[in-house]
Amino acid sequence: MKIPYSWLKELVPNLPSVTELEPIFAQLGLPLEGVEEVAAPPAGVLLVAVKAAEAMPGTQLTKLTLDVGEHGEKVIASGAGNAVGLPAGTMLALVSPGTELGGMTYGVRALQGVESWGMAASAKELSLGESSAGLMLFPAGTAKPGTPLRELWAADHVLDVEVTPNRADVLSALGLARDLAAFLKLDLVQPPMGPQAVGEGEIRVSLPEKGIRIERDPTQKLRFGCDRFVARTVSGLRNGPAPLWMQRRVTLAGMRSIDLIVDTSNYVMLELGQPTALYDRRDVRGDQILVAFGLRQGEVVRDLLGGEHEVGPEDLLILDGAQPEVSTVAEAFETAGQPRVGDTVLGIAGIVGGDHGHVRADTTDVVVEVAHFDPVLLRRTSTRLGLKTDAVFRYERGVDPLLPERAAARLVGLLGDAGGQVHPGATVVGDPEIPGRIEATGEQIRALLGMPVDTEEMRGILTRLGCVVEGEGDTLSVLPPSWRVDMAIWQDLAEEVARLHGFVHLPETLPTLRVHESNLGAEREGVARATLRRTLAGLGAQEVVTYTFTSDEEAHKARTERPGVRLRNPLSADRTALRTALYPSLVKAAQAHAKGDRALIFEMGRIFPATGETERMGLLMRGPLAPRTDQAGVAGDFRAFKGLVESLAGTLGASFELRQLRGDAVPAALHPGIAGEVVWNGQSVGWLGALHPEIAQAFGLKGDTFLMEAALPLPPREWAFRDPSRAPAAWRDLAVITPTGVSYGEIAALLREHGGALLESVEPFDVFTGEQIGAGNRSVAVRLVFRGEKTLTDAEVDPVMEQLMTAVRAQGWTIREK
Repeated sequence: MKIPYSWLKELVPNLPSVTELEPIFAQLGLPLEGVEEVAAPPAGVLLVAVKAAEAMPGTQLTKLTLDVGEHGEKVIASGAGNAVGLPAGTMLALVSPGTELGGMTYGVRALQGVESWGMAASAKELSLGESSAGLMLFPAGTAKPGTPLRELWAADHVLDVEVTPNRADVLSALGLARDLAAFLKLDLVQPPMGPQAVGEGEIRVSLPEKGIRIERDPTQKLRFGCDRFVARTVSGLRNGPAPLWMQRRVTLAGMRSIDLIVDTSNYVMLELGQPTALYDRRDVRGDQILVAFGLRQGEVVRDLLGGEHEVGPEDLLILDGAQPEVSTVAEAFETAGQPRVGDTVLGIAGIVGGDHGHVRADTTDVVVEVAHFDPVLLRRTSTRLGLKTDAVFRYERGVDPLLPERAAARLVGLLGDAGGQVHPGATVVGDPEIPGRIEATGEQIRALLGMPVDTEEMRGILTRLGCVVEGEGDTLSVLPPSWRVDMAIWQDLAEEVARLHGFVHLPETLPTLRVHESNLGAEREGVARATLRRTLAGLGAQEVVTYTFTSDEEAHKARTERPGVRLRNPLSADRTALRTALYPSLVKAAQAHAKGDRALIFEMGRIFPATGETERMGLLMRGPLAPRTDQAGVAGDFRAFKGLVESLAGTLGASFELRQLRGDAVPAALHPGIAGEVVWNGQSVGWLGALHPEIAQAFGLKGDTFLMEAALPLPPREWAFRDPSRAPAAWRDLAVITPTGVSYGEIAALLREHGGALLESVEPFDVFTGEQIGAGNRSVAVRLVFRGEKTLTDAEVDPVMEQLMTAVRAQGWTIREK
C-alpha cells in the first residue's frame, strides 16, 4: 500500500524522518517495499484560471483564455478532451514559456493560428501521477492565478508498505499512523469526525432476511452477507474537480483523480480503510435500497465501467427501490409487471458499482452507502467474476464492523465542505459482530515468546493498541478494538506484545531440539533416496524432472493404464490427467532428444494408478553406455544395461536378481523376449527390459531402448559382518543341458537349493548350442564355488556334486559330459 509521508506526519506530528522509518516499519512486521521521492513541479508551472473555452472550428483543439495573474491574460490551444466547455474560473496547471520539463523547454508557438503561450499539462506530463487522459483541473478559487503549483504541491516521499493478509487495519493512513504512534509512544491526531447523524435518514434500507450457506452444508455457519449498512444523503453538489489537497493525496497514494464525488469516496477509503459507494439519487427509485442475494443464474449486470458480469444466487447485490421488499431477488421474478432486475442493480456489493446509479458529471444529489459485508462471500464472488478492486481487497481481509457510521460522517462532511447540503439524518441497519474478550496471563505470553516482558508493560502495549485491558496481577482480560478483527486468541496478544516490545530484544539462545519417539528414524527414507540419486549420477545417469500430468493419447501410445484422476483446469490439451506409470515420461524425454545417439536418464516421481498413489524410480538407456573415443567404447546392449543395474545394487550393498518373464507376465511396455522381473534384496520391486518396438515407433525412437521401473523405497538389507574365511575355495564346473526355454535363473535356483552349506556361489561362464546337444536345447556351463571352515578335500566335495547332478536329472535335464 502506498501512502505519502506528509499524510502520516499530519496524523503523528512527532513522527521521525523518512530515513528513520524503514527499520521501525520492519519491527512492526510491515516492511517497506520501497520509498519513492516525488519532486515538486518546476517553478514555471503555474496555477491559472480559465476565463473562456472556445472550440476552434475545423480542428480538434480548444482555445483557452487564461488569467495568469501578473502575466496578464494569455491564450493557449489545447487538444485535451476535458478542455472542451470548461466553466469559467476552473483552474489548471500551465507550463509557462521558458520552463524545462521532461528534457524539453516550452515557449510560445503558433497552433492553428493561435499564439499558444506555454502548455496546459496533464498529471503524467508533470510527473505527478499516471493519468494522461486530460488536463489537471482544480476548483475555482484554489489559489491566486499565477501561483506556482509547487507552493501547493510540495515535494514528498511515498512509502510503499507491504501489508500481510491478516492486517487489514493498516490498509489506511489512520491504521498505519495508529500502529506507529503505539510503537513510538507518540500522540495520534484523529482525522476530523464530520457531522454526526441526528434522526432518521431519507433512504429506507432492507437487508436480506435469509442467509446462505456457501458450501451447501447444513452444519455450516449461515452467512447473511451484510451485517451493517449506513445510508446518508447530500444534495446541491456541483460535481467537478476535487480540491487540490485531496487530489494530491489520492494521486500520491497511487489512485487516479476522477472528480469531486469519486475522489472524496476514495479519499475516505485511503484515510480510514472503509470502502464507500455513492449513487446518483435520481436512480435510487423510491428512496429505497435493497441488499439482497441473487438474481437468477446467468443474469447480467453491467458495471460502471461498462463491463458485464453474470451473477447468481450466491452473489450479494445492491438494488434500488424499483424492487419489492423481498429477501431474495429470485422471488421478485414471481411478481408480474416488475422491471427487469438487471436494470435495478446499483452495484455488486462491496466489489464494484453498477452502470445504473453511477455518479455522472451532472450529478448534484447523492446517496452515500457505507456498509460492512461478509468477507468470505465477497471473496468468492470477486474471484469467480475476476473482479479485484481496492474495495474488495480491504473487505476480504476484514474491515472494522463499527466503522461505517464514522466513515459516512467523514464522507458527507467533506462533501459539505465542497458546497453540498448534508441531510442531518442517517439510516443505520444491522447488528455487526465484534471481537470478543480474550483471557491470558503474563506467564503464558512470556513462555510463548521466550523473553522477559513485564505484565504491566504488556498492559501498556495492548492499551496503546486500542484494547480495553482488565484484570489484576498477572491476569489479562483483553477486549480488542473493533478494527483488530485478527485478534481472537491469546497467542494473538503475544504477537502484539512481541511486535511493540521489539523482536530485537529476543534473547540469543540455541533452540532446544526435542525429537518425539515417533520421529526417530523418519529421515531414513529421505537419506535412502538421496543416496540412490547420487549413486545413479555417479554411474553416469542424468536426473530428469518431468510433468506428473499426461493424457489419454499418451497413455494409449505407451500402452499403460488409462488415467483415472482428471484435472478440472488442465494446463494444456496434452496434460489433462495424472500419470499411471513413470516410463512414458522417460520415453517422452528421450524423444525430445531423439537426435542424439545416447541417453542415460533417470527419474524418481509419483504415479497415480487405479490401485492408489505410489512412488517409482525409472531408468532409461539408449545408445552406447560409453561412447568410443581414443579407446574402445561400451556398447549399449541389454547386457550393458543389466550390468549397470547390477553395479547400482552392488554400490548400495544390495542383492540383485533378474528373473525372466514370459507370456502374460511381460509388462506391456517391454519386448516379449527381453523382459525380466527385478528382485532387490529378495523382494520383487519392478521390471527391466527392452522397450516394446511398437511403443518405440509410436514415439519416433529408432534403435534399442532399455527401461527399468521399480517401486520406492527399495527394500533395505540388514547388514551383517563376518570374518573372511582363511580356507581356500574348491571349484567345480558343471554343464547343464536344458530346453532353450529354461532360464539360467531356474538352473541357479535349483543348484543353490541342493548345494547345502558348502556351496558358496554359482556363476555362469558359457552357453553353447549346436547339433551335439540336439535341436531346441542349450548347454549352460556354471562354476560352482565351495568353501568350508578348513581346506576341502575331494571326498567332501564329490558327494555334494553327486547330489547336484541327481537334482538336475530329476528335472529331466541332462549333464554334458567332457
